[in-house]
Amino acid sequence: MVSGPNLNETSIVSGGYGGTAEGIIPTSSIKGSSMHHSSSSSSSMMSEEASRGVAVEKLEFMKKWGLNTYKCTKQMISERFGRGSRTVDLELEAQIEVLRDTKRKYENVLRLARALTNHFYSMVQTQHALGDTFADLSQKSPELRDEFGYNAETQKLLCKNGETLLGAINFFVSSINTLVNKTMEDTLMTIKMYESARLEFDAYRADLEELSLGPRDAVAMARMETAQQQYQVHKDKYERLRSDVIIKLKFLEENKVKVMHKQLLLFHNAISAYFAGNQQQLEQTLQQFNIKLKPPGADKPSWLEEQ
Repeated sequence: MVSGPNLNETSIVSGGYGGTAEGIIPTSSIKGSSMHHSSSSSSSMMSEEASRGVAVEKLEFMKKWGLNTYKCTKQMISERFGRGSRTVDLELEAQIEVLRDTKRKYENVLRLARALTNHFYSMVQTQHALGDTFADLSQKSPELRDEFGYNAETQKLLCKNGETLLGAINFFVSSINTLVNKTMEDTLMTIKMYESARLEFDAYRADLEELSLGPRDAVAMARMETAQQQYQVHKDKYERLRSDVIIKLKFLEENKVKVMHKQLLLFHNAISAYFAGNQQQLEQTLQQFNIKLKPPGADKPSWLEEQ
């Protein structure tokens, strides 16, 4: 018996038996085309399913966010008009208020110290220019050479001591700025998170209390169980952030005392030595606190940067 034709090698002939080969379409190309169409359809279906899943997830997130916002707004309005109860920690809230008041006062110290730095820098620059002028006049006025000369030396000495004092004041300003705008601000950010968690906790607590006063049917019991779970979640969050705030306040107070003890001692010793005209003590003060002065012209850009 003669074996039958291989299906993969058969062809469809247009125009009847024995026609020309122009209308021949290989069956393998038909098979490949159908497979490509099938894979494209499946991939498009998968992408549609993924997009639908993302949309559902976003919708669920917006639903939860809207419900949470509604509860918190309702609780905030109730507290403001005296109809709702709020969780109060008197000792912690007193410490938070002390911190906010301290930050305002330290911000004022920082503002005044920066103003002092700017005024003193202008004075040092003026002394430097005056010393150069006296030195120039000393060379051009033979009859007043000595007078202009020792005035020029005095202004140069004052200018040098002034630059040393500016180094101490700049170090003082930098340390206060770090304490106020980084250390204290970090603690206040944690406090804001704690206050927000407190509001959420009270909102879900009020919601649970309201449900507990309602009917006890199956639907109400299911809602109460969900409310109990949400209440516990927000209670744990509130207690965790409360603990974080207590710890940060403790470490902030210790750090503040340590930093300010050092900076106030530096400020006092440097100012006293400068106005007493004690150059040696002024330089020793900077060495004591490991302050290194920048060489003259260090802040100026190089000639390559100016091009």
